Amino acid sequence: MSTRTPAARGGSRVGGTGTEPYRAGFACFVGRPNAGKSTLTNAIVGQKIAITSSKPQTTRHVIRAVLHRPEAQLVLVDTPGLHRPRTLLGERLNDLVRSTWSEVDVIGLCVPANEPVGRGDRFITGELAELKAKVVAVVTKTDLVDKKRLAEQLLAVNEMGEFAAVVPVSAVSGHQVDTLVDVMTGYLPPSPQLYPDDMLTDEPEQVLVAELIREAALEGVRDELPHSIAVVVEEMIPEDQLIRIYADVYVERPSQKAIVIGHQASRLKDVGTRARQQIEELLGSRVYLDLHVRVAKDWQRDPRQLRKLGF
Repeated sequence: MSTRTPAARGGSRVGGTGTEPYRAGFACFVGRPNAGKSTLTNAIVGQKIAITSSKPQTTRHVIRAVLHRPEAQLVLVDTPGLHRPRTLLGERLNDLVRSTWSEVDVIGLCVPANEPVGRGDRFITGELAELKAKVVAVVTKTDLVDKKRLAEQLLAVNEMGEFAAVVPVSAVSGHQVDTLVDVMTGYLPPSPQLYPDDMLTDEPEQVLVAELIREAALEGVRDELPHSIAVVVEEMIPEDQLIRIYADVYVERPSQKAIVIGHQASRLKDVGTRARQQIEELLGSRVYLDLHVRVAKDWQRDPRQLRKLGF
């Protein structure tokens, strides 16, 4: 999927503010898994577009979230974290990340304030140096450290490479989020708007719903299980005051199916309750959610199964 192909064109807005031209373009946040990329995307747009979890490699799809400002339109492309792949799925996610990098105007390299700069950060910085996009270093999760630790981290990040800017932010408290947006939009090209005023994302509703179900399923599961969970929404049927949603949760082994379902289906009921609340908020309607857990043996390594599950 090309980053540069909007689902719909607005195209009408061309004037900026004062003598400044209107700017529009694409940006993405990159970094190690669990560096706070999806949380930051949601904080900037002001609505939940990308799912978040404490589990690494939560993001699997490229999701475009649109921020509208009077003088600019910033299209944020949420990508998976770059990681050392162990499966065919992992290789495909890394390919997705690199193809996105090559097409955006601005890249925010996310480095958490509460973790030492590591080899992974330096490796990604080296890869970004080859690209034409402006690179802004973003020190995330600043609410988790004191001023002394933050100052040390800013220095360490600054020494990693040549950045257009270094901006510390907290997506949780909102500290400096607007400043980061100012910096990133400043590097966008002059352009008419790319999406209509009312569009927050071009992701199909079924994909967003599947992601919310997967987010609920990820909570509280063992470390080895998250990568084995995939969700496909089979049907969404609107009725008078209700939307009926039928979805399948896929795992790789029968033992994992038992974990996801839980004793007397208690865990699956909990997943359904939490997911339904989020989906109702997203769709603005009451929802009936029907979940089934199915086994797709070793789907992360099987090209045919990956296609079926949307990868």
